[in-house]
Amino acid sequence: MTPAQAVDPLEILRRFAPGTPLRNAVELILRQRTGALILLAPEDRLDDVCSGGFRLQDARFSAQRIAELAKMDAGIVISRDASEILRANVQFIPRSSLPTSETGTRFRTAERLARQTGAPVLAVSEEGRAVAVVFAGDARYELRSPATLHAEGNQNLLSLERLRRRLQDAEDRLTRLEVDDVVTVRDVVLLLQRAALVSRLGGQVERIVIELGGAGHLISVQAADLLDGVEELAQLVFVDYARRHRDQSVFARLDQVPMSELHDTQTVSDAVGFGSIDAAARPRGARALARVPGLPEPVKEALTAHFKTFPRLLKATVTDLAEVEGVGRTRAQHLRSYLDRLQQHGTPFAIAD
Repeated sequence: MTPAQAVDPLEILRRFAPGTPLRNAVELILRQRTGALILLAPEDRLDDVCSGGFRLQDARFSAQRIAELAKMDAGIVISRDASEILRANVQFIPRSSLPTSETGTRFRTAERLARQTGAPVLAVSEEGRAVAVVFAGDARYELRSPATLHAEGNQNLLSLERLRRRLQDAEDRLTRLEVDDVVTVRDVVLLLQRAALVSRLGGQVERIVIELGGAGHLISVQAADLLDGVEELAQLVFVDYARRHRDQSVFARLDQVPMSELHDTQTVSDAVGFGSIDAAARPRGARALARVPGLPEPVKEALTAHFKTFPRLLKATVTDLAEVEGVGRTRAQHLRSYLDRLQQHGTPFAIAD
């Protein structure tokens, strides 16, 4: 059998989230402690890995039916979309030469079966600690209890909140340094490092939310609030300081840095193309202008193109500003007032809706 197309990990978690038909079947099997081995695959090309058992016709999937069939202590085949039960009481015979890191017979078979077919395989333990695992390709996903997921999700939210505050501190510090024109690459990279950490922890929370299904709504709302504006902030900083390729995604570059190396400032600097961390750096003013209420995007671009650097923009008079295409006298006065307050307080205003 030719391995099927790669399985999306998040899709696996969604399909087995609490409250779904597949998860309901898992819960029933765990309660009756019969164990199970279930292959989610199309009807064709099954003979290479299946022996014996019987075929079912028009057998609609239900958690109760799966739980009853699991009592026969043999394999079950259901359709890839989990709408039908295709075979029952099957003996699975994947290639024994395929590697497996599992110990129990059922889980070793499941891992090899997933590797050979490329289809998801559910294995539920029969003895000892109640465990349900989905194998897909070379990946392994243990189905954790909602209580465990909620505890981990809430812990991650606390960590995410702390990291978000540290990111805000880094942004405020960078703004003050920009106003004083004493920024180094190290200061810029510090902010990007913290933004990357927030983003990655947010990804972990998202995975937990998906694992929880509908029960993860509250965690999802809190995480979304903490992640709001992080990607935009990092991209604005990248646009401000990048010498080239400003149209690229900064997170696409940061994602190439392993988590174990994300603390290394020079490594992160190299990943985003900033060079030596001790070098002086000057922003173009994109981040500061992004927070000017009501300023159209073409005007922001015209201002950064005209003044080249934020220090020059910061020193511009109303007359200097008014000369830029699209600004005009009234807008120049408002912009000058904003820049004065920025110089006085060293903290940018929130981005206007």
